[in-house]
Amino acid sequence: MNIDDLQGLLPLLTLAAGATALMLQIAFARNIKLTSFLAVATLLAATLSIVWAGESAPRFVTPLLRADKLALVFSALFCVAGAVTAILSMDYLNNRGDEPEEYFLLLVLSTLGACVLAYASHLASLLLGLELMSVSLYALIAYPDKTKLPLEAAIKYLVLSGAASATMLFGFALLYATTGTLQFSAMAQQLANIDTGNITLLVASVMIVTGLGFKLSLVPFHMWTPDVYDGAPAPVAGYLASVGKAAVFVVLVRWFIASNLFRFSILIDCIALLAILSMLAGNGLALLQTNIKRMLAYSSVAHMGYLVIILVVGSDLAHRPLAIEAGMYYLIAYTATTIAAFGLLTLLSAGKSQKENIQLHDVSGLFWHQPLYACLMLVALLSLAGIPLTAGFVAKFYLISSAVSDGRWILLGSLAIGSSIGIYYYLRVVFYMTRRVEEHKNIPEAAHGLIEKFMTCTLIASILLLGIVPQSLMEYLRSILQLVN
Repeated sequence: MNIDDLQGLLPLLTLAAGATALMLQIAFARNIKLTSFLAVATLLAATLSIVWAGESAPRFVTPLLRADKLALVFSALFCVAGAVTAILSMDYLNNRGDEPEEYFLLLVLSTLGACVLAYASHLASLLLGLELMSVSLYALIAYPDKTKLPLEAAIKYLVLSGAASATMLFGFALLYATTGTLQFSAMAQQLANIDTGNITLLVASVMIVTGLGFKLSLVPFHMWTPDVYDGAPAPVAGYLASVGKAAVFVVLVRWFIASNLFRFSILIDCIALLAILSMLAGNGLALLQTNIKRMLAYSSVAHMGYLVIILVVGSDLAHRPLAIEAGMYYLIAYTATTIAAFGLLTLLSAGKSQKENIQLHDVSGLFWHQPLYACLMLVALLSLAGIPLTAGFVAKFYLISSAVSDGRWILLGSLAIGSSIGIYYYLRVVFYMTRRVEEHKNIPEAAHGLIEKFMTCTLIASILLLGIVPQSLMEYLRSILQLVN
């Protein structure tokens, strides 16, 4: 490994060094303010290091990792999302737990795992990144609340995620037995010479789709999602719903491109079926919820269904560039929007010493009581619904354009039905927020610090900018995806 390789890995090295510094600081001088400052500084430093890392990209750093612009863009996204989560968590943690320092260490380690997934070009690095992110999330879901529900959520996620990882790992073993390699690019050459009806390959595909389907909360592997989101601390639920899903999808797209998995029609048909089920079931179940966290959980199931449409469209080589570009834009918009939506729940829950349980009636009159925070939720919900002038509108329009170009009418019909249902339950929350205060006086008190207000304005601006002036990001994604092999 030479200096250029180390330069390409600079974001990962920065996060690893920051995690080590946090461990030492916690061991010798416990101080929540210092710990939170070091965590945010580490995440922002890793984001800035991407500028220097890009000078040596693209390059393979050992067969395990590929440092290219795609990896760097999403590493920056994950680090920024981690920093926003850490900032929103500061006031939230004041009323929860007596030793919250390890929370920030776990957040940095989980972000490191997500960035490893963005770099992964080998099944071994995929598994290492996935488990580093997931194991940190197990603890974050139960930490720092000492009530029963977070612990129950963490145990559910631990057991089910462990089973999914074991299933996926067995699928990797069968895939290795069939192809003789674990590297994405080398796998393409081997798979080209194997009959698509090979029984070992089919069993491996089923097991891998099951494992990754669980990580992405695709129907029918989604049952853990509402319980885990409801039990987890609000900032952790937002991080899990955004970074936790985006990192898995990025490495899945890289694997499909490098190994040309698009050529397997059976696999594409199975993914199309999962997309349809996720879009319809996710939105249908979200419609029945009065708990906002559970509503957003089922909404995330639907959005993952929207997103995997690009893997189906990508099976046609002529439409693949547009599909991948649409998917990457959708991921960025979805991450910003989800962090914003759960950010409001974090702010509303910051003053509570017990588990938050934000129902629809709890946000009644929020526009009249706390208009800035109500605007944050309004913009986030409009973006999730795909209303114009928001990031979600451009992302969904991009996605629909790619599906129309490939003539995927059944998927488009399912997307239209699901989106129509989604508009109702998103706007239902807006309706409750605009009700007069006299109707409900149990409005949770949100944090009122300057940092919270600054983060609120930043999140609102980012969602609106992505929706109003998306051209720069579109062009940049188009340029870097041309270099991804």
